[in-house]
Amino acid sequence: MEKVFYLYRNKNTMKIISSRITEQPKSLFDPMPKVYVTLEDGNEEFLFEYYPDEISFTPSEFIGLTIEECRTLKFKKDRNYLTT
Repeated sequence: MEKVFYLYRNKNTMKIISSRITEQPKSLFDPMPKVYVTLEDGNEEFLFEYYPDEISFTPSEFIGLTIEECRTLKFKKDRNYLTT
């Protein structure tokens, strides 16, 4: 019955229960790290990629947040980097 509940919830209001960040680039042309999160319904979603020489993240920063809150976190880190 719990699974049916999640079918009707908006993924943007669900909390993140786990996250992972792909490998950091080792050379200039390696791909940027990507953040993937798992929502309360068990589905994994791509969140964003970022430039690790400008900002950084740990997987635990995303736990308990919504997708929108995670994007806001990235925006704030980008803004802080650009204004310092």
